[in-house]
Amino acid sequence: MNLNTLNQTSLLSQRLILRVLAILLLGLPYLSALAAPVPLDNIVAVVNNDVITQSQLDKQVEQTLRQLAQRKTQAPPRDLLEKRLLDRMITQKILLQAAESTNIRIDGDTLDRTLTRIASQNNMDLPAFRSALEKDGVNFEDFRQQIRDEMTIARLREREVDNHIVVTDAEIDNFLANEKKDQAQQVEYNLASLLFLAPENASPDALQKLKEKAEKALAELKAGTDFAQVSAAYSDAQNALQGGSMGWRSDAKLPELFVDAVKNLKVGEITPILHSPNGYHILKLLDKRGLDNSMIVKQTHTRHILIKTNEVVTDQDAYAKLMELKERLANGADFATLAKQYSNDMSASQGGDLGWLNPGDTVPEFEQAMDALAVGEVSKPIKSPFGWHLIQVLGRRDQDVGPERQRLVARQAIRERKSDEAFEEWVRQMRDQAYVEYRLENH
Repeated sequence: MNLNTLNQTSLLSQRLILRVLAILLLGLPYLSALAAPVPLDNIVAVVNNDVITQSQLDKQVEQTLRQLAQRKTQAPPRDLLEKRLLDRMITQKILLQAAESTNIRIDGDTLDRTLTRIASQNNMDLPAFRSALEKDGVNFEDFRQQIRDEMTIARLREREVDNHIVVTDAEIDNFLANEKKDQAQQVEYNLASLLFLAPENASPDALQKLKEKAEKALAELKAGTDFAQVSAAYSDAQNALQGGSMGWRSDAKLPELFVDAVKNLKVGEITPILHSPNGYHILKLLDKRGLDNSMIVKQTHTRHILIKTNEVVTDQDAYAKLMELKERLANGADFATLAKQYSNDMSASQGGDLGWLNPGDTVPEFEQAMDALAVGEVSKPIKSPFGWHLIQVLGRRDQDVGPERQRLVARQAIRERKSDEAFEEWVRQMRDQAYVEYRLENH
């Protein structure tokens, strides 16, 4: 290589370096923007091995503010609302974690049927219902997830609490005997409530602070503040943002503490602070009425095929067998014939016919699936504590249960009261056992 060639090569190298430097210099603003730190989504709570972020909390706050505005309820200060909602989100996350750890899942078909039923209750089909939600500023996917979460928690409650509730004949007999002595048992109350939930094994200091909080809420109510507004600001109940409404309940479905407190109230009056093992309560009597002595119930004529699981027959085996039978039914096979041949139930000899069923006659999983079916429709395989079922609805009717009414009402009332109390206590225990770390400022 001669000197001229060397100089030309050196000159080209210098020009290349200058060009690269120019590109880098001109691109500095772009590169600087790429390198700029992106704001992080702050964690406002740690719940076991999961977290709740500020953006998730903000979304709940905005949704709640819209709901309160629609009900013309004045919202509490934002920082107070954030604390209320964060506590609810923590409890919900704990319950959803418990459901996930025990393989409770809501499949897409079940969720879609529920959403369709909700839309129908609002006199709309599902596409129109979705449009209405989005018009009100509600993201449909968020709403869908909310319904899935509620169904998951309901199924968790059924398994962990409701399925363990036992109502004995002696309890029913005692209930009916007391009903004859006390005509107040013929009254229903429409109540709203505030709950100030006490942690398990709460110290005297913690209980005193909780009582002071209840006294502050009571003072605001006596000063004329709207009950729904106080509920949103103070109550620890799951229905706090719905005004604390408990709906219509006979006194048989209410704790004795509540009945004693409200039976002499006038409509619109509130109770003093009530103390129970779960904390403190304040009730408002919204209305009351006498009970109708007749009872028209919706009965369902149902038959099923049951495959029980054991050491030999697994869940997968039972599910697969019922799917095979369902396909045979779709191809024209006779349900009664298949039930007699394959069902592991005493009803098999009657072709799986269970007769006319009243609400509450079957376990929740079975009843929920049965209620979702149209007349003539066959369910997919449904799991219950007894095994796996194919269910077919043969008919529905409204029936006055007449003499059966008293014992049916008694059983349902006792069961509902026991279930509410047991679930509240179970949720409190789950909350106390969980690891929760608050990171929300000023919590």
